[in-house]
Amino acid sequence: MSARTTHPAPPLLEIETLSVEFQTMEGVVRAITDLSYSVRAGETVAILGESGSGKSVSAEAIMGIIDAPAGRIVGGSVRFKGKELLTMPTAERCRINGEHIAMIFQDALAALNPSQTVGAQIGEVFRLHRGMSHRESLKHAIELMDKVRIPAAAQRAGSYPHEFSGGMRQRVMIASAIALEPEILIADEPTTALDVTVQAQIMELLGELQSEQNMGLVLITHDMGVVADVADNIVVMYAGRVMERGPLREVYRAPGHPYTAGLLNAIPRLDRPRDRLQPIEGSPPSPHDIPSGCPFHQRCPWRMDVCSRVLPLMERLVASGNDRAVACHRKDEGLLHV
Repeated sequence: MSARTTHPAPPLLEIETLSVEFQTMEGVVRAITDLSYSVRAGETVAILGESGSGKSVSAEAIMGIIDAPAGRIVGGSVRFKGKELLTMPTAERCRINGEHIAMIFQDALAALNPSQTVGAQIGEVFRLHRGMSHRESLKHAIELMDKVRIPAAAQRAGSYPHEFSGGMRQRVMIASAIALEPEILIADEPTTALDVTVQAQIMELLGELQSEQNMGLVLITHDMGVVADVADNIVVMYAGRVMERGPLREVYRAPGHPYTAGLLNAIPRLDRPRDRLQPIEGSPPSPHDIPSGCPFHQRCPWRMDVCSRVLPLMERLVASGNDRAVACHRKDEGLLHV
């Protein structure tokens, strides 16, 4: 999507030591602990990890839509252009979320209103934020549908969500999200449940829109293959914590954390036989029962005794001259290869 170059401009979005917990029947669950990353204009940051790693919760925290009172932010900071969002008055936060930060949700069919036409739903953004009439907002909605390449946009604007394919519903969601030309776009698993061809089309569309509007893009996904050609930087999460953070090309070439290496080894590649795939053994821990020490140590082939007792800190890799950090007791023994 965006060129992988140095970004001297200050970040648009800064997340610093963000922590989120949920009160459940089984007790308090810490969904995210000390999450930190930043996004600049025109930059793509991919948040990677298996289901339950805290990726989607982090997006909900940024947008201020965590289910309350069960869920709450218990620490950290979320700043947009230097302004703290977490303590901002609700009205101002809603304005920023609508006009400057937008989100594409994972399940387009669930996110769209089944009783309203897609044209009316896209147009609602203009009615709420620009005070447009229904006719005027519908005109803009059709223009957006055409922009995201929905065929026969003027006719399809009167259709309902269930009358669209999964890929077309995702385009409707994208049209609604970019309506006010946001500076930050958060895409939560935008290609889930779509076939490979449609996935490629959606990612290409997001890339074109990002380039056209110079948006910062936060791409949340469990699929490391999806982001291989599009992200500038990646944040790898496991059990609510960041395991590794850094420029995509460097991390993919030589991951610094065993979990990152495991994810990369599980991706099919043309340069090795199918039987060379190496899935990570075991399953992620229950959020109600995160192990002591490194949360990944029970599945880690490079674990030591200290890994089960002491939580490793996120620290810069000595072997790297760029902004790479890893939470691993063996981080300086040499980068891994996949």
